[in-house]
Amino acid sequence: MDKIEALFIAPACSGNWDSSMNLLSINVGLPREVEWRGKAVYTSIFKTPVPGRVRVTKLNLEGDRQSDLSVHGGPEKAVYVYPSEHYAFWREELPGMKLSWGAFGENFTTEGLLESTVCIGDRFRVGSAEFVVTQPRMPCFKLGIRFGRADMVKHFLRSGRTGFYLAVLLGGEVAAGESFELIGQSELAVTVAEVVSLYAADAANQDLLRRASELPALPKGWREYFRKRLWEPDA
Repeated sequence: MDKIEALFIAPACSGNWDSSMNLLSINVGLPREVEWRGKAVYTSIFKTPVPGRVRVTKLNLEGDRQSDLSVHGGPEKAVYVYPSEHYAFWREELPGMKLSWGAFGENFTTEGLLESTVCIGDRFRVGSAEFVVTQPRMPCFKLGIRFGRADMVKHFLRSGRTGFYLAVLLGGEVAAGESFELIGQSELAVTVAEVVSLYAADAANQDLLRRASELPALPKGWREYFRKRLWEPDA
């Protein structure tokens, strides 16, 4: 896999958060049937911004539903977050493509929450709901459907601009315009960007692999994958 851009792999959590961490848009969508390469495919990647207060449950947002639960959704992927800061990059990369909030299939379009500063295990309060960061997004072919480009998945991963998933710790209600309040952090301090880096190429960083493999908030499959990549000591 191509090297992830350095901007998104170097920093670690510092705890010095910008006070401006905002929820700019809430986007939802239901499964729909589309044609892809001559076949009918169900996808929920098409999201539309919604006004007002939106109810948050353990599995998703009100008005939102995942299509293929074998790879999408579930408690560890209840809400997908994508930073608004990345839209400028994609508007240059995808000229002529209309990119409104929700274009990447995200539920929350945010400001001030980047992969290079958000850590796995960080806990946030928004409105009356509470969340924990669980993992980066690893897109499937349906991202290519959304943009009409078969190479979009590779391009997305190579950019390092993956966004990340939240699990819901406490259900409640949220609304666009509300702020994120950091209410807790993991002591292991592994950023979303660092997890993407490890997945892509950085097996030589054994200390980081070990810390990632011990993250309680990171799903079991990720932790097992990183454990397998730890070098065995010489006999």
